[in-house]
Amino acid sequence: MNQATTTEDDDEDGGAPPIPAGAKNYMTPQGHLRMKNELLRLIDVERPEVVQIVSWAASNGDRSENGDYIYGKRRLRQIDGRIRFLTKRLDLAEIVDPSVHYGSEQIFFGATVRYETQSGEEHTVTILGIDELDPLHGKISWISPVARALTKARTGDTVTLKTPGGVEELLVLEVEYPAPAA
Repeated sequence: MNQATTTEDDDEDGGAPPIPAGAKNYMTPQGHLRMKNELLRLIDVERPEVVQIVSWAASNGDRSENGDYIYGKRRLRQIDGRIRFLTKRLDLAEIVDPSVHYGSEQIFFGATVRYETQSGEEHTVTILGIDELDPLHGKISWISPVARALTKARTGDTVTLKTPGGVEELLVLEVEYPAPAA
């Protein structure tokens, strides 16, 4: 079998950034639940379905030209890789509930921060765990340069962000945290 077909699409982490050495894998309760549900879905639903398809395809004879068998085996490797990745990340997870800071004006993990750049552009970001980031929707990792610059600042503070283009000042306009569960 060609080596390209055995490693193609086997990226188990889905492009997630590595956890920095010595750092903790901070995660919100919601992020932890999403990852746990994905893991359980892979183990209880997707993997058994693919195993069944691969078994059926293998029983059809010649496996070298059997698309269902070849694709199924590849998909099985992807699922197993993702299961390993999720298991490792969940084992290292340290769940932090941002609602404990509800009402605070100081920026910590889980804060949603509205800030203004020197050019007058306003941005809103939520500081979350490495596995929860979604930059297109304003969800940034706590290890990102913007999050590191904002952390521990308060509403009204100006912080310095070092970028490849130079130094930029950010004015913190608003800090919010989710309300505690009732």
